[in-house]
Amino acid sequence: MSDGLLITLISIGVTLLFVLGVPIFLIIGLWVIGVSLVIDFTLANIGVTLYEGLNFFGLLALPLFILTGDLINKAGIAKRLVDFAYSILGWVRGGMGMSALGACGLFAAISGSNSATTATIGSIMHPEMTKTGYDANFAAATVAAGGTVGIIIPPSIIFIVYGFLMNLSISDLFVGGLIPGLLMVVAMQACCWYMSRKHGWGDLHRLQLNKILRATVGAWLGFFAIGLVIWGIYSGKFSPTEAAGVTAGFCLVVGVVMYPFGRLFGVNKDGSVDGMAMGATLFVPGFSVRDVPDIVLRSGFITGMLVPLIAISVVMQQILSLLGAKAFVTDMLSNLGGYYPILFACMLLVLVAGTILESLPNTIILAPILAPIAAGIGVDPIHFAVVFLVGDAIGFITPPYGLNLYVASGITGIPYFRIVRSVMPYLLALLIAWFLIALVPELSTILLFQEGAGVYQQQ
Repeated sequence: MSDGLLITLISIGVTLLFVLGVPIFLIIGLWVIGVSLVIDFTLANIGVTLYEGLNFFGLLALPLFILTGDLINKAGIAKRLVDFAYSILGWVRGGMGMSALGACGLFAAISGSNSATTATIGSIMHPEMTKTGYDANFAAATVAAGGTVGIIIPPSIIFIVYGFLMNLSISDLFVGGLIPGLLMVVAMQACCWYMSRKHGWGDLHRLQLNKILRATVGAWLGFFAIGLVIWGIYSGKFSPTEAAGVTAGFCLVVGVVMYPFGRLFGVNKDGSVDGMAMGATLFVPGFSVRDVPDIVLRSGFITGMLVPLIAISVVMQQILSLLGAKAFVTDMLSNLGGYYPILFACMLLVLVAGTILESLPNTIILAPILAPIAAGIGVDPIHFAVVFLVGDAIGFITPPYGLNLYVASGITGIPYFRIVRSVMPYLLALLIAWFLIALVPELSTILLFQEGAGVYQQQ
C-alpha cells in the first residue's frame, strides 16, 4: 500500500472521529503520529517540537489576557461597560442589541478572547434583550456575532499566535486590528438596527445626559484598563506580554481592593447600585481574596485547552511542509494570476477552513502557507494578517463548527440550529466588512505610520 493511500486513509479516519465529536487536539495528535509513522519521520521530533513550539516569551501574553477577561467579569467591570453602551444607544430602535455589540467591542479591548466575550456579554445581555421584546434566537445570535471581535480588537490572543508564527511585530498587529475591529462592530450594529426596525424589537428610552454621565463614571475602571493596554502597546512603553501582565495585575488589585468598598456602598454583585448616589457608582462589587484561586483555575482551564493545541498544530504544520502542502497550494493559487484573484482565493480558503476548524489550528496550519503567497503578490504583511484573522473570526459564527454559536447556545439554552438561522444577517454584514477591509489596506496600516507603533518586536 502506497504512502499516499495510507495518509488518505488516516485523514479520513480522523475526519470521522471529528464528526463524532472527538476533541480537535486528539484529532490532530492522531493524524500527526499516524503520518509520522507512514513517512518514517522520527517520533522523537514530536516531543522536541512540542517543547520548542511553546518555548517563546511572547506566548505568556495568552494566559495573562485570558486571566484578565475572567478578572474583569468577576469584578463587575464588564457589567459597567454594558451599562455605558446602553446609556448611549438605548434611545435608538435596536439600541439594546447595539449596546450588546458595543459592549463586546469594549470587553474585547481588555480580554482578547472571542469565547470569553460571547459568554460574558451574553450572560448579561441576553436576558435583558428578551425582556425588552427581542426574539430570543436573534438575541443569542447577537452576542454570538459580537464575540467575533474578541480576537480582532487589540489585545488579541490569536494575533499573538500569528505574530509568533510569521515573525511579525505583535505590537504592529495589535495596532493594525484596531480600525477593522471597530468597523466590524459598526457593521453588526447597522445590521441589528435594520433587523430591529423591521420587526419592531426592543424598547426605547429617552436620551438622558445624567444617565450617560452616571454610566460613564461607573465604567471608569474599564476605560482605564482599555486605555492602559492601548497606550502601553501603541506608545511602545509595554511589549504585548508586559501589557498583559500589567493589565492582569491591575484588574486583580482592583477586584480585591474594591470588594469591601463595594459592599460598604451598596454595590450589588451584578454591578448595579442601590440608590442614586453618584459616588457609589465609582465602586464595583470586586471579589474577595478567597475567590482568586477559582478565577485563576478557570483561566488555567481555558489556557490548558488552547496551549496544547498550539503545540500539536506546530508539529502538524511541520509535517504538512514535508508533504509538500505549501508548494501544492502555492502552485494552485499562482495559476490564478493577478492581485485580487489570489487574495480572494486566500480569503475563500480561510473562510472554508473556518467552517470546520477552530481559529487556532486554522491559523497555525494555513498562515505559513498563505502569507508568503500574499507577500509574493505585494500584499502588506500586516494587512494580510488582519484580513486572514478577520476571516478566521467570521468562522466563529459559520456552521457547522461556529464556536461562538455553541457558546451562545450553552449560556442561553437555545438549540444550536435556531441560532444558526438567526445569525445569517450578521454573517452577511461581517462578510461585507471583511471585503471592505481587504479592498482598503489603509484600514489596517494607517495607524502604523504614527510614531511609536511597533517599537517592540515579539516580546
